[in-house]
Amino acid sequence: MIKQMVKQRLKKITANELIQYSKEYEVPLTKTQADAIVKYLKSTDLNPLDEKDRMKALKKLAQITDPKTAQQVNKIFNAIVKEHGLEHLL
Repeated sequence: MIKQMVKQRLKKITANELIQYSKEYEVPLTKTQADAIVKYLKSTDLNPLDEKDRMKALKKLAQITDPKTAQQVNKIFNAIVKEHGLEHLL
């Protein structure tokens, strides 16, 4: 059930929300990059809690942005998961 909620949330995120998160976590992100990421998230059925799927998504993110940004996003994702006590799902 939690996995489904996470997937739904990612599918509903907006570019503006993504930019807000990027500012909050000090990850540089342009509006164009945020738009491309949101488009990708809405078009994919990858499960971010599955390691293989997450790695595929991060590779795509590195193509949209750059490898350093993708690494930072992965760290942020892990921190958010831990913050919510969901690390057992990873």
